[in-house]
Amino acid sequence: MTDDAKMTLYTFDKDTGGKSSCYDDCAAKWPPYLGKAGEDKGEGWTLVERKDGTHQWAYDGKPTYLYVEDTKAGDVMGDGKGGVWHVIKD
Repeated sequence: MTDDAKMTLYTFDKDTGGKSSCYDDCAAKWPPYLGKAGEDKGEGWTLVERKDGTHQWAYDGKPTYLYVEDTKAGDVMGDGKGGVWHVIKD
């Protein structure tokens, strides 16, 4: 799965209950894939609210992220990082 710019999207095993647990330094390396209230990406996609009031896309209830070391479409440098980051596959 990718964002609108075709960059790879990831999930984080430490997220629970459909809420992000990635903030501060974590979010600097793993930016949340943000959306706006009222947007619709289709089946399986929802928006979850972050602590700062922004909205983050979730797929199948799991918040989604980008990875700063992915520099071009198709990069998957974050897959498996720390054993807790995973590429989203449909």
